[in-house]
Amino acid sequence: MKKIFLLLSILFLSVTSYSQIHDPVKWSTNVEKISDTEYDLIIVASIEENWHLYSQNVPEDGPIPTAFSFETSADFELIGNVSEEEGHTVDDPVFNMKIKYFETSTIFKQRIKLLTENTLKIAGEVEFMVCDDSNCLPPTFVDLNFSITGKKATTVANETTKNEPNKSNVEVAKTTKSKSSNKSLLTIFIIAFFSGFAALLTPCVFPMIPMTVSFFTKQSKSKAAGVKNAIIYGFSIVIIYVLLGILVSAIFGADALNALSTNVWFNIIFFLLLVIFAISFLGAFEITLPSSWGTKVDAQADRGGIIGIFFMALALAIVSFSCTGPIVGTLLVEAAAGGSQIGPIVGMLGFSLALAIPFALFAAFPGWLNSLPKSGGWLNTVKVVLGFLELALAFKFLSNADLVLQLHWLEREVFLAIWITIFGTLAFYLFGKIQLPHDSPLTHISVGRLGLGLLTLSFTIYMIPGLWGAPLNLISAFPPAQHYSESPYGVGFTKLGSGSSDNHSDIPEGAHLMAPHNILAFNDYEKGLAYAKKVGKPAMIDFTGHACVNCRKMEQNVWAKDQVLPILKNEVVLISLYVDDKRKLDGEIESKLRPGKKLRYIGQKWSEFQTIKYGANAQPFYVLIDHNGENLIDPTGYTPDVDEYHNWLKEGIANFK
Repeated sequence: MKKIFLLLSILFLSVTSYSQIHDPVKWSTNVEKISDTEYDLIIVASIEENWHLYSQNVPEDGPIPTAFSFETSADFELIGNVSEEEGHTVDDPVFNMKIKYFETSTIFKQRIKLLTENTLKIAGEVEFMVCDDSNCLPPTFVDLNFSITGKKATTVANETTKNEPNKSNVEVAKTTKSKSSNKSLLTIFIIAFFSGFAALLTPCVFPMIPMTVSFFTKQSKSKAAGVKNAIIYGFSIVIIYVLLGILVSAIFGADALNALSTNVWFNIIFFLLLVIFAISFLGAFEITLPSSWGTKVDAQADRGGIIGIFFMALALAIVSFSCTGPIVGTLLVEAAAGGSQIGPIVGMLGFSLALAIPFALFAAFPGWLNSLPKSGGWLNTVKVVLGFLELALAFKFLSNADLVLQLHWLEREVFLAIWITIFGTLAFYLFGKIQLPHDSPLTHISVGRLGLGLLTLSFTIYMIPGLWGAPLNLISAFPPAQHYSESPYGVGFTKLGSGSSDNHSDIPEGAHLMAPHNILAFNDYEKGLAYAKKVGKPAMIDFTGHACVNCRKMEQNVWAKDQVLPILKNEVVLISLYVDDKRKLDGEIESKLRPGKKLRYIGQKWSEFQTIKYGANAQPFYVLIDHNGENLIDPTGYTPDVDEYHNWLKEGIANFK
């Protein structure tokens, strides 16, 4: 009867305007026979739209990874680890690291080897965390069950699974591939396409346009033949670079590419490569392929026909390598670090299309050649600007390595100081105050160069306040997070107390100062409520998580605002309950939501508390309460609108008074 009452209470709370129990992931299992003794335990996660499930492999201090465990038995043994699909890797601006996750659906597999012919019932468990654009759910545990009868596999539905009749969940997962992967590849393609246009404006490629087009139009018997040959030439360029992308994908393979984003050595190698590319673009030296290659290719180009045109395109790739090589290398690095095996192929497709299209268009419309600007010193300026951009990007990879190792060598202030120096120097270069080895004498600067210089200088000035703790939202994906810094409160900050709660000379038992805002906070409900009674203030429960992306967004973008921060410091007692706190509980506590199961961690205790009392299981989730634990106002969740959140706080506090 008690359990029925509890379930009815949760159901009642879940239909209110401010509470909701989310269950966005459905799990199902199957078994696939590989041989007489080997089977794959297949685990399918069906994920609701707009939610994402994190990979098994995420960096430390990131979200909670998906983790599988299986009960041991003398009847079988595990072979290797649980494998997973390609997924989608993003550069998360809040955690400031590359994070892999899955959307829509995904499949995990664990291979086993049978040691007997007994009927097997294999039990396992999955721990996982999911988020959407406004909520994150606490780490959740789900039981997994598999059955093999007389070496015959059968499907077992799990408690969270709602299967469609007569339809394999594996088939459902395969036919609903992750849309996020497509988005990621589209992003790679677009960036590569514009990079191809940038390469087109370098001194190694741009002068080749009129020369090549003139060759095809003069050597061809008719205009149509010239256009056809130019199109074949363009297709040859695409084929050459796409083959390069295929080669990179084949050499590394999917597993290696997925590991690039968090592997320390890969990030360091990429840093060194980009620095070499940048120095080359700045004019210190040229990266060229052996001259014998060009000679041999030129000889083949004289053969004529389609093969001759192909070798002409290959000759262009070799001759222009000193300009295109660093750009191609950077694109391959970025595409590979994205974790997608076909990323390098898509990147090379976009890059080569941008190179090839102008040749075909100018061959079809030769009159357009007259509108092209003349070659000159501006081509080298483009090359130098690309060099500065590559140098800035290089430090992002070095920062990734520093974050993974937690060395604190390249903290936020150091990173920003380097970027301010790089872009400040670029601005001086564009204004003509600095000249590099291959620059032409500069008597004046063009309007376009002046505009780009002003834009670069403005960006440089924009970054300077970041040294004093400004969030720099425009570039939040690049520098380390604000907490990964020499001074989380900003350079030169000192804690000055003048009667406000900023100056906590005697911090109460169980409380601490929460960086970077210096808010007095408790991590225990009872202690926090007792202190609220003592000081005569309402309490604000902050259901949060160490790995909650949207919680950090609220803290960085809403709590930090002038109209909100004084309220959190002076008018309420903050009780932050971390639902993913992995510290062990003192003694065993039986779960009220999963009868027969024991709560293992402190975070599970606060998660159940939130679910049972407030009928919600998503974070962030904020509740303003009086000294009896009663709500002063309807709780609220993710509220990025500062004014709306401020009004919610003021109304709740007014109800307390």
